[in-house]
Amino acid sequence: MRWEGQQDSQNVEDRRGMGPARIGGVGGLGLGGIVLVLAVSYFTGTNPLALLEMLGGIQNMSPESSQETGPTGPPSDELGKFASVVLADTERTWGQLLPALGRSYEDPRLVLFTGAVQSACGTASSAVGPFYCPGDRKVYLDLSFFNELSQRLGAPGDFAQAYVIAHEVGHHVQNLLGTAERVTRLQRQASETEGNALSVRMELQADCFAGVWGHHANRERNLIEPGDFEEGLRAAGAIGDDQLQRTSHGHVRPESWTHGSSEQRMTWLRRGLESGDPRACDTFAGKNL
Repeated sequence: MRWEGQQDSQNVEDRRGMGPARIGGVGGLGLGGIVLVLAVSYFTGTNPLALLEMLGGIQNMSPESSQETGPTGPPSDELGKFASVVLADTERTWGQLLPALGRSYEDPRLVLFTGAVQSACGTASSAVGPFYCPGDRKVYLDLSFFNELSQRLGAPGDFAQAYVIAHEVGHHVQNLLGTAERVTRLQRQASETEGNALSVRMELQADCFAGVWGHHANRERNLIEPGDFEEGLRAAGAIGDDQLQRTSHGHVRPESWTHGSSEQRMTWLRRGLESGDPRACDTFAGKNL
């Protein structure tokens, strides 16, 4: 990616090295409960945040509930600056596209952290991976995830890293459109399998939205270099539920998927990359939201 020298975002909050504000646990869960949740997540393939929500560990809080803050503005280190540039470009893209869908775009904030972090959705470990919290409209990212993406999952490259950020911003777009709220309401009334299927649709749409950003970053700002999109597609394939389950457990349980298969994730990312149109990202077609 041609990201050096591009505009930074002012919406970055750097909490690296600070640790979470509340280290005692998530909601009513102590440290042992958190470890148990992560263990269950590992062996079942279920999203840890979904497990915590089911257990009452993640509560609906106002944005003011998260008291921990860090320095804001573009970081000075290379990786932090890269994340800031990608965030700024997603702001530019969605600021142009969302009004056509009947919504104005409100920039999210990207929180960089190490180890664990306190959000309006509760306390989360880096083991959860990058996540978006609708309660405070912030994306949370431990940059060490990029090392795992490259070394353990075999998906190196700056566009692969950018895809991760753009995917989480895609969840912010879903929040602004009201999709996240409607899906959450349906999940409360659904069985576990049905709830997981809805989660898959959400994640695949966020993949497609990430591709929409990539399309415009390439066509309008010439940030994309040869091979970049292939890096993103490899990353999407590397974090498919089937691939992760096969690597971790040696078998695949489709009913437990929460993010979609490698093929599904690559398909929807590619659709966004090729179309550049968020209206092409209707993973809920035929589903009454």
